[in-house]
Amino acid sequence: MNEFLYNYAVCALWSSNDNSDEYGDDPLDRNYDIQDLSPEAQDKMKADCRAFQNQAGDLLNEINDEQAGHDFWLTRNGHGAGFWDRGLGLIGEKLTEIAHSFGECDLYVGDDGKIYIEKGE
Repeated sequence: MNEFLYNYAVCALWSSNDNSDEYGDDPLDRNYDIQDLSPEAQDKMKADCRAFQNQAGDLLNEINDEQAGHDFWLTRNGHGAGFWDRGLGLIGEKLTEIAHSFGECDLYVGDDGKIYIEKGE
């Protein structure tokens, strides 16, 4: 797992909840880690990260892989932070546009205790 993909997955777990109680839940990273991602979720994350990196190309030279992986998850899912607020100007805007083109997705815990990805609406 490269640094971009690793930080994308870590951010996904950190910013997602497990819906374990009536108030909403615990962050997934409190009780799960990347080892708990289902093979399907791992494959989807790999494919999305690879496709994003291919589309972004040289734009990613302005940001390190740790930040870029983190920002890809946050930006595509409409969180209050991401590429657009890093002070990258036009590059940040272009990276945001590319990330938004992937659409939102959500993590959830399956009956088998593994984490899966569901495409958002």
